[in-house]
Amino acid sequence: MTTSVEYIPVTPIEYPDEDGQPVAEGDSQRKYLLYATDVLQIYFQNRSDVYVSGNLFIYYEEGRPESVVAPDVFVVFGVENRDRRSYKTWEENNKAPDFVLEITSKSTRAKDQGAKKGIYSFLGVREYFQYDPTGDYLNPQLQGLRLVDDNYFPVPANTAADGTVSVTSEVLGLELRIEAGKLRFYDAGTGEYLLSHQEEAAARQAAETAKQQAEEKAQKLATKLRELNIDPDNL
Repeated sequence: MTTSVEYIPVTPIEYPDEDGQPVAEGDSQRKYLLYATDVLQIYFQNRSDVYVSGNLFIYYEEGRPESVVAPDVFVVFGVENRDRRSYKTWEENNKAPDFVLEITSKSTRAKDQGAKKGIYSFLGVREYFQYDPTGDYLNPQLQGLRLVDDNYFPVPANTAADGTVSVTSEVLGLELRIEAGKLRFYDAGTGEYLLSHQEEAAARQAAETAKQQAEEKAQKLATKLRELNIDPDNL
């Protein structure tokens, strides 16, 4: 007698790449999310072992798609620098982000300071920063936490005479500053301000315009001198 065995296909587990929700609550949040991701990608662009992303799903338990978190901005050291549709820790040698930045808003404040903070601690995220672009929900606007023995402790902040608040990220080797309420990144070693792609393009355009104006001014001066029978080369 032959016993038939019914074949039941195994449905693969899906890990969605998006949830259909907007990237940010408003213009302020979206602006700084894009700015921070941009400058950090530029800063680490020559590092093949550093991955920078933002608003990307991080799945941290294989087989459990509900175990997911989506930081506004994050940096991972020791993994390949390549594009991903989502980040699955078990495909990355169980490597979680080393640095996370959340752009806090009215709708995210509770999660940023509660559930997400617990998840990041569980995952071993070494530094967790929060920035409130409107200044309505965090005081001070920029706050950093550093993981010590599985617990987060505040990163000391410095306030300059002009009111600039700065917090140093040991993980990134960068200084995050609040200047007139705006978040800016600086190289902690050189003090150099990090430019976004848009700012780099604007700086190049300004330099080219200044060069062109200087050349035009020099040409006008040379023409004027010749009109006065003065050889510019003899000046």
